[in-house]
Amino acid sequence: RRNVLMLLATGVIISAAAGFFLLPRAVARKIDKSIAVLPFENLSDDKENAYFADGVQDDVLTNLSKIGDLKVISRTSVMQYRGKMTNVREIGKALGVSNILEGSVRRSGNKVRLNVQLIDANSDEHIWASDYDRDVTDVFAIQTDLAQKITDALQAKLSPAEKSRLERRPTENGEAYLAFVQAHDLQNAVEDLEKLKQSEQLYARAIQLDPRFALAIARYSQLESWIVHTFERTVERREKARTLAQQALQLQPDLPEAHLAMGFSLYYGDNEFEAALKEFEIAQRDLPNEAEGYLALGAIQRRLGRWPESTANLEKAASLDPKDGWVLQNLALSYQTLRDFDAANKTIDRALMVNPNSLGLWEVKSKLAIAEKGDLSVAERAFQAAKSIPMNDLEKLRIAGGRADVFLLERKYQEGLREAESQSDDLLAPIPTALCGKYYLIGFARKALHDEAGARAAFLNAKEFVVASLKQSPDSPDLRIQLAKILAYLGEKDMALNEARRAAEILPESKDAFGGPEITAGVAEVCGIVGENGRAIELLDGLLGRPSHLTVSILKLSPAWDPLRSDPRFQTLLDKYSAKT
Repeated sequence: RRNVLMLLATGVIISAAAGFFLLPRAVARKIDKSIAVLPFENLSDDKENAYFADGVQDDVLTNLSKIGDLKVISRTSVMQYRGKMTNVREIGKALGVSNILEGSVRRSGNKVRLNVQLIDANSDEHIWASDYDRDVTDVFAIQTDLAQKITDALQAKLSPAEKSRLERRPTENGEAYLAFVQAHDLQNAVEDLEKLKQSEQLYARAIQLDPRFALAIARYSQLESWIVHTFERTVERREKARTLAQQALQLQPDLPEAHLAMGFSLYYGDNEFEAALKEFEIAQRDLPNEAEGYLALGAIQRRLGRWPESTANLEKAASLDPKDGWVLQNLALSYQTLRDFDAANKTIDRALMVNPNSLGLWEVKSKLAIAEKGDLSVAERAFQAAKSIPMNDLEKLRIAGGRADVFLLERKYQEGLREAESQSDDLLAPIPTALCGKYYLIGFARKALHDEAGARAAFLNAKEFVVASLKQSPDSPDLRIQLAKILAYLGEKDMALNEARRAAEILPESKDAFGGPEITAGVAEVCGIVGENGRAIELLDGLLGRPSHLTVSILKLSPAWDPLRSDPRFQTLLDKYSAKT
């Protein structure tokens, strides 16, 4: 994932030589050092080689991203142009660049033919074209030559260190490289655990073929960290991510991707934000056009409460990857936390223009409307939009869970209960936290319907799943706070407060200014459930006074806060911040 628009206000130097402007001269092409590398067309007889064409394009992009004097648009934003006959000028305008590199790849066995052309996006004129016929193992030489030619054509400066990095070959083993390219292609399917596990196997094969393939080891580490962050927060995966990152750094201490991998291991695996920041800063320095580096910096800085720096880096990421929904989603979430709903809505609308079928973006847009105004109509629009979006079984379950949530916000408890109970345990089984969420919703709905026995049974089921997950991830603050809520509804006051305290100790706001407030809100909810109203209101007062996702609209709308609703102090709190809003 990639980076932000840098508007350079350069001074205009006007010659003072008398009569200069009267001299006839050729008009030189204005050099703009911005470029997008479009997906390379796969001309191989075997269409399964499409991953190889993508891999070559991605490697060319990676090389260019190491050149600080260029502005390079990241991969995600250019992939939508695959196979489309879009006018080059339109592409340049949409991506904010003046130069386009396009090409084709034909692979047959161990032989590769690559044809590329550099085009002026403003005039649609070809600047130059090149053909290469090489062995697979010579792909790196092609990529180095391309980077040098592009640098020369755009009159970009290339430092000795950058030149050295461009000339470095990641591996001399052709089979290892092919496995690596295929693994990296699968790694881009960030929400598909099955494909990510296939990627693991291919990275392992690449490293088996070349144990000194530091780039493959670094990318493998980053994959493990992502799975820890998104799917399986196990001790084994965390240790594997850290070990792989260390191994990559031992092999190549100056490899920026290895520092990026170590940063994500520290970030996703250990919540060591200061240490992760140092690694990300090293990586970004050597990958100055890599949006992922700026995104990582922005994500870490907001957790450290460094909001202006965080927003600036997320904006940089968005300019280098202007059509990446993940980057824009992160930027929108930051604006939401700062309660800048105007900026948040503009950002998410920009993302939806590019990715109208993204369930994640529709989810964020729905939550923004709820947080800002208590408006549930956007969520209804999202559910309607989802009907025309192709989905797998897990995505359908995700929609069903969202539908159940909205029913509860509408206090349509019977409908919410029916939606939650319709979710298949078998499909949710690979994600134990999802099973916990299902039974928690069922328990909440049944309690609201005064079915105490049914609610208790559901909460006991939810407790079973969350306790099982905690055995794998005992230091998860999210699991701890979920267990605390369940215990609170089961009437285990002391145990609930103890678990809430443990969650807050694991992830205090002093350590995490972005995720910490979510835990604090959970502690406040637990306090409300068990009758500790004063403490709950004190915590909510603090959250409303600093960056967090909590708003007056949410407090007014959500039945989660009903235990506090009859307390005059709660109404006073709402009045206080309603006036400020």
